[in-house]
Amino acid sequence: MSLETLESAGAPGDSEIAQEVRSLGPWFHNLHLPGGLQTAPDHPLGDFPRFKWRQVATVLPADLSGWTVLDIGCNAGFYSFELARRGAEVLGIDADPRYLRQAEWARRHQDPEGRVRFEQRTVYDLPHLADRFDLVLFMGVLYHLRYPLLALEMVAEKVERLLIFQTLSLPGDEVLETPPDLPLENRRRLQELGWPSMAFVEGKMAGDPTNWWVPNRACSEALLRAAGLRVTARPGDEMFCCEPVPGRPPSPYREELPALASRGGR
Repeated sequence: MSLETLESAGAPGDSEIAQEVRSLGPWFHNLHLPGGLQTAPDHPLGDFPRFKWRQVATVLPADLSGWTVLDIGCNAGFYSFELARRGAEVLGIDADPRYLRQAEWARRHQDPEGRVRFEQRTVYDLPHLADRFDLVLFMGVLYHLRYPLLALEMVAEKVERLLIFQTLSLPGDEVLETPPDLPLENRRRLQELGWPSMAFVEGKMAGDPTNWWVPNRACSEALLRAAGLRVTARPGDEMFCCEPVPGRPPSPYREELPALASRGGR
């Protein structure tokens, strides 16, 4: 399945708003607009990402008043708008100007109280943001990054209370308890089922040249621990709810993160 097949041309019909939707397409997020119109009613994954939101919503407070939220890779803003409806103040960031045009257009219809704002940024820009956020969404981004652990370190530095993390994953749910120190002569253990592993995609996957890394579940959990986060729940497949480990040490690269961010962004 190619990247293009995961997007929709937009809402059918001759109304002015339907024509606007199509002019902004193709759409990856199916937003439900006032009046019943949808931006991607024929999405090949179904009502996406609403069905994922239902999973995320189970681990979040129903009232997010007073919470600040960072939505990384916000796309057309589906999660940002849902979180704003719960009372949060949301910053959505994305590197793709087309998705941000869709998000800014949708904000007129989805964000009557003005709780959401959008900025064009990559994950590598995070060290240049002064604020931390009560809630960070980092969903569907890690496997598109050439430097995944560096990016996750940058994300973890911005998490005050909760992180919702999701990534494309290798099949299987096995998790092996690994030793604190692996002797060189035992490195065959690295091939054992459930050892934290991540496959590298040199070419394309699903027609997308930015699909670089595919971790197994054990690797996702190990990466989160390495970034100073603790998994508290798994609300859905390939999805993890995390919180900062109390008293966690700062990133070993904290002082270097802004400089690394500038290099990573380029």
